[in-house]
Amino acid sequence: MNLLITGCCGHIGSYLVNNLYKIKKIKKVFIIDNFKSAQINSLFNSKKINNLKFYKLDLSDKNSLNRFGKIDYIIHLASMTNAEGSFNKKNEMYKNNIDCMKNIIEFSKKRKSKLIHISSTSVYGKQASLVDESCENKYLKPQSPYADIKLMEEKMLQKVSKNIKYITYRFGTISGISSGMRFHTAVNKFCLNASLNDDITVYKTALNQYRPYLSLKDAFKVFKFTIENDFFKNDIYNALSENCTVNQILHKIKRFKKKIKVKFVYSKIMNQLSYHVDKSKLNKEGLYLKNKIISDIEDTMKLLKNI
Repeated sequence: MNLLITGCCGHIGSYLVNNLYKIKKIKKVFIIDNFKSAQINSLFNSKKINNLKFYKLDLSDKNSLNRFGKIDYIIHLASMTNAEGSFNKKNEMYKNNIDCMKNIIEFSKKRKSKLIHISSTSVYGKQASLVDESCENKYLKPQSPYADIKLMEEKMLQKVSKNIKYITYRFGTISGISSGMRFHTAVNKFCLNASLNDDITVYKTALNQYRPYLSLKDAFKVFKFTIENDFFKNDIYNALSENCTVNQILHKIKRFKKKIKVKFVYSKIMNQLSYHVDKSKLNKEGLYLKNKIISDIEDTMKLLKNI
């Protein structure tokens, strides 16, 4: 089976690429990235067993995928990310991410490739203690351009559901280390700030609010499960390891760095109330995501111990 991975040098993509040998079904892998938000070093020493072939391509170009022939599976990770930073580059992010999605959909239709699409739990805006995939559209109120785009991508796929096979996963905020890891998401950013003895900036209203987090190890389990079980139901599933408050994350970091400095700030993303994201729908399919976020924090703090 042939696999195409977009955004291969990013936080998730680089971890996936280095663990592909664990998915026996995959024989040949094509990986692409434009290097705009990631660096080439994430490709260094990639395991040869994965039979990788890399292409530097801009996926927003409608002709970018013309060179590829038969592709059985696509894992679409390429996008401009960073929810907080998306306010400052809103128009650029909309154009880039939507163009990339259009091109992936067209390619999937032409080549009959099965698509793994990654959305985000940040699409939820319902003010309730527990949210799941059945949340009514009127309550899906993304709090950032990035999250709004993810919801638009979901709707784009639903419109062509008769023409392609796909699965959408709403990922929680990623934690864990990879060769392409970035430090704008909560856990990684907090660990870096703690290691540098810098202030850990926390949104004023967010200290005791729950948010969903997904370990990279569990993210890989999602990809492996989907391909090995040919799990493409043209449906949406939440994917997360744990729901934690910001305060709980800070206490986990204190296990490895006793003295940390917390500074409260105001932000545009601060008007959502606390909510838990439910993962029982995925559990019912036989996939259980149980990696502990504190394990990712320990790995990250060890990685940063010399700075």
